[in-house]
Amino acid sequence: MPLYLDEIYLNATTSEIANKAHIARKVSPHVLRHTLSVSAIQKGISLPALQRLLGHDHLTTTQIYLNLSPEDVIREYREKW
Repeated sequence: MPLYLDEIYLNATTSEIANKAHIARKVSPHVLRHTLSVSAIQKGISLPALQRLLGHDHLTTTQIYLNLSPEDVIREYREKW
C-alpha cells in the first residue's frame, strides 16, 4: 500500500518541526524547497543541475531562484576576478 501524504499533513508536520526548532518565521514545505534552492545557488550549483534536482521542465522556472542579493553579486564578482 503506497504512503500518501496530503498537503495539510505536510504543512502541519513542517510547522510542528519548525516550532520545536524555535523558528519564529512561518515555515512550509514550499519555504524549505525555496531555501534549499537559494542555498544551492549560493554554494555554486549549476542551474541545469538545480533544474533536474527540483524536477522543473523548463530552465526559466528554475531561474526564479537567481534573485541574488547585492552582497552575493559583489562576492561572486570578487571570487571570479
